[in-house]
Amino acid sequence: MKLKYLLLSLLIVGCKAKESKDTKIEKPQEITSLKEALKSDFYIGTALNVNQIHERNAATDSVIKTHFNAIVAENCMKSGLIHPEKNTYFWEDADAFVNFGMQNNMFITGHTLAWHSQTPPWLFVDDQGNDVTREELIARMTDHITTLMTRYKGKVKGWDVVNEALNEDGTMRESKFYTIIGPDWVEIMFGIAQKVDPDTELYYNDYNLSNPEKRQGTVNLVKSIQEKGIKVTGIGMQSHVSMDNPDLKVYEESIEAFSKLGTVMITEFDLSVLKWPNRQMTADISERAAYMEKMDPFKTGLPDSMSMAQQERFQKVFNIWKKHSKSITRVTTWGVNDGNSWKNDFPIPGRTDYPLLFDRNNKAKPIVTDLIKQANTTNTTAHE
Repeated sequence: MKLKYLLLSLLIVGCKAKESKDTKIEKPQEITSLKEALKSDFYIGTALNVNQIHERNAATDSVIKTHFNAIVAENCMKSGLIHPEKNTYFWEDADAFVNFGMQNNMFITGHTLAWHSQTPPWLFVDDQGNDVTREELIARMTDHITTLMTRYKGKVKGWDVVNEALNEDGTMRESKFYTIIGPDWVEIMFGIAQKVDPDTELYYNDYNLSNPEKRQGTVNLVKSIQEKGIKVTGIGMQSHVSMDNPDLKVYEESIEAFSKLGTVMITEFDLSVLKWPNRQMTADISERAAYMEKMDPFKTGLPDSMSMAQQERFQKVFNIWKKHSKSITRVTTWGVNDGNSWKNDFPIPGRTDYPLLFDRNNKAKPIVTDLIKQANTTNTTAHE
């Protein structure tokens, strides 16, 4: 009897040991990149310049491929560069951009089909230099949009169809598109794009969309187009922000308003640490030099205090985006690292700014490591 109980006990212990082994929870794989950290929230993207498209810097290339899963062309798809003459298209850079995205399994956005800036000289005028007719400009834009979208159909997943069509008060900007075609020019551009590729995503993109008046103007514009059965997938909020502007409560209100019309994209994000100039430049050389010195305070590096303040601002913005991740499908930084950001030259050329997620040496800033750490913590907790 004792032997029987002993064998039974051994059998029970063995079964429990096997059950424990079979049900052992594997440790989750460590997250090491930004795109992995944010994959359950939204795409994390970046704008590529020509050097990056052609992979001319190994360190920068590594950052792009490691941390980003979406790309947009910084300049090479704008009409002035890709369509410099009426019957001439320059495809080399745009083709390389699309191929880069395809090879690296990235969400590719085309930027931009219709924008009043960086247009080719021929677009708005006839052979005598006079403005073309409404019909002629629509025909030219139909050719332009059709040619670009057809070439990259199935590869480019979304297009910024119209860029920056509104003034700060929400009224229509009196661009050449507006003065020649009329106030319906935006819906016409979306109509053309929808006809060419009804399956791709089509966006309206603009800056300062936290401004309540411009926000309402955007809502009115997009809603009026959608009510006519014309597709507008969503709205791109450029989000060129600074340390004190915009008010993040107002910024979040715009996200909420736009999410009622479709998806929201954060399309050109950067966070400047520099002050916006508050007066015109003087002609006095010494006074001008003193003013420039004041406006460019971080030439030799960013102090720890400012770096920490920027980190806090970064975190607050990401918290808002993650909170609204059901509406926000993509967050794209306008540049890869601080050294190639346009903010170094705008609105005052030659300043030293630090607006992106990676520094001039392609080193991740604390916000990147924090987001990855947060994702690993969440991942570990979920598997416990």
